[in-house]
Amino acid sequence: MAIDSQLSAGTATPPKAQVPKGKTEVKILMIHGTSVPMPEINTARYTQSGALFRAKTRALEKLLAKVLSPVSLHPTLIYPTGPNRLLPRDIPGFVPKEDGDDDEQGDSWAWFRKDEASGQYRLFDKGMDTIATAIRESGGVDGVVGFSQGGFMAGAVASALEETRAPPEGPDGDWARKLREANGGKGLKFAVPYSGFFAPVESLQWLYEPKIKTPTLHYLGSLDTVVEESRSMGLVDRCEQPVVITHPGGHHVPVSKEWVMPLAGFIKQHAEVKPQAGL
Repeated sequence: MAIDSQLSAGTATPPKAQVPKGKTEVKILMIHGTSVPMPEINTARYTQSGALFRAKTRALEKLLAKVLSPVSLHPTLIYPTGPNRLLPRDIPGFVPKEDGDDDEQGDSWAWFRKDEASGQYRLFDKGMDTIATAIRESGGVDGVVGFSQGGFMAGAVASALEETRAPPEGPDGDWARKLREANGGKGLKFAVPYSGFFAPVESLQWLYEPKIKTPTLHYLGSLDTVVEESRSMGLVDRCEQPVVITHPGGHHVPVSKEWVMPLAGFIKQHAEVKPQAGL
């Protein structure tokens, strides 16, 4: 069974979903991560974009569709691409080539750029504008899944969309107001960060105080050497009722049935339409 998906460089405009009769569509925003350096071979471990994230999670898509079909849920996965292109030299830990040719164009995109000196997230508003556009063009989403940097973004999006949370006045809260407008003022039903983390950035602390109320499922890799466990647990600890699953792998999204089934169950729990009492 196919899952409706759309890929584009920067925004996502899904085609009109062909939702089978009697099914409830669940629209899920899929937020990719960024490249991981491998200095020993002078390259990145992998590149990231919406298209590549979908390619790496295709097995997850198919299994979700199969598992959720009997409970009358039809998942539509939406894969936007971050707006900030990364050159090899932009990736922390990159080792320059001897010939100095470090500017070849790769297919690696980020949602923001961390300023190593100040710790601030540069171009963060631009990344959130891209996500707002994807949500708006999708007609609104029900949930979000994110990996690595996308895992942080997933938590931030879920928190910012909570109806009871007040964004800061002025420019610091403009991106959140755009997200809310894009999703019709509705909060999310669930958020799933893989190797996610929280942001120790002063201007973003309103996302975590009070704790995130949106139901969250956190996947952590026991062998993850890219995002330290303490950073991931920092996000977990800032969620009201987190569910944590640790897989015996590294910095990746596990797509085998053993690890997708808990995701399917979590989506079912929070997205399935419950019959009203007395009907």
